[in-house]
Amino acid sequence: MLLVGDIGGTKTVLALYSRDKGPHEAIAEKSYPSQGYDSLEAIIHEFLSEHDTTVSDACFGVAGPVVNGQVRLTNLTWFVDAATLKAEFNLGKVKLLNDLEAVGHAVPILEPKDFHTLVEGTPTPGGSIAVLAPGTGLGEGFLTFTGSEYKVNPSEGSHVSFGPTNQLEMDLLSFMRDVKGFKHVSYERVCSGGLGIPHLYEFFTETGRYTAPDWLKEELAKAGDPTPVIVKVAKDTERSCDLCTAILDVFISILAAEAGNLALKVLSTGGVYLGGGIPPRIIDQLSRPEFLETMYAKGRFASILSKMPVHIITHPNAGMLGAASFGFK
Repeated sequence: MLLVGDIGGTKTVLALYSRDKGPHEAIAEKSYPSQGYDSLEAIIHEFLSEHDTTVSDACFGVAGPVVNGQVRLTNLTWFVDAATLKAEFNLGKVKLLNDLEAVGHAVPILEPKDFHTLVEGTPTPGGSIAVLAPGTGLGEGFLTFTGSEYKVNPSEGSHVSFGPTNQLEMDLLSFMRDVKGFKHVSYERVCSGGLGIPHLYEFFTETGRYTAPDWLKEELAKAGDPTPVIVKVAKDTERSCDLCTAILDVFISILAAEAGNLALKVLSTGGVYLGGGIPPRIIDQLSRPEFLETMYAKGRFASILSKMPVHIITHPNAGMLGAASFGFK
């Protein structure tokens, strides 16, 4: 058996896979709230205690930069070490992948039902592929072709400096620096579920651009995480909320601009894939002309971007699929 995990700031998913069934079908799977545990080891012990089986190896996708088989998660206090896990659970091999690296390994084996296409484009055979995934954080990665297969390359590109594309976003940058006190404002700070959307809510309300209605304040007060509430309300066609609509519009604009940035940096003529937890929930909004118009707004290089395929990964957990695929290799 292969133990596979998707380790994030909000939840940790563990699963068992067999080589007979392959990476597309887990033998057993369970999700855990990451904040409810002191370590990954604690979750693994609990998971394995529920299954009478022998695990030979393990592969985990983790939300943070992996260096020498170790990672301190970006949005969690955990420190994860492959050698410690190997000894603790008597495993043959343990591999830690950056979470977007794990998603990247899933891209070449995605089935048609696993993604929604925004633009068919004209993909170049063997062309590089960009992957951008807003969830709790904002993950980025890319794939390059070796001549026989795709090689997945990790990246921490979402932590580069946020570059506004209009006056509203310039005001947002000033707010993040002057009011919130961030000396460095990254794309993840303004374009993610755990950080970005709450910061956008504060920007619009604290600058007086919008006033949150009482019913929204009540729903947010009840929710442990404000992002799902804001996104749900923004999509609600029966109960309008200008504040939530504005938040989602700016979020999508920033996401589109950064998707174009990443596409140019890696020259992703093989396609751009949007993963993470948020894009599958806002397919209708991403399908509007504004997303692609903003993504393509790169001056002389707009024509190159317009030829790149753009897909939304809808697989329920592409990170697990990719980690399992890599684990079997």
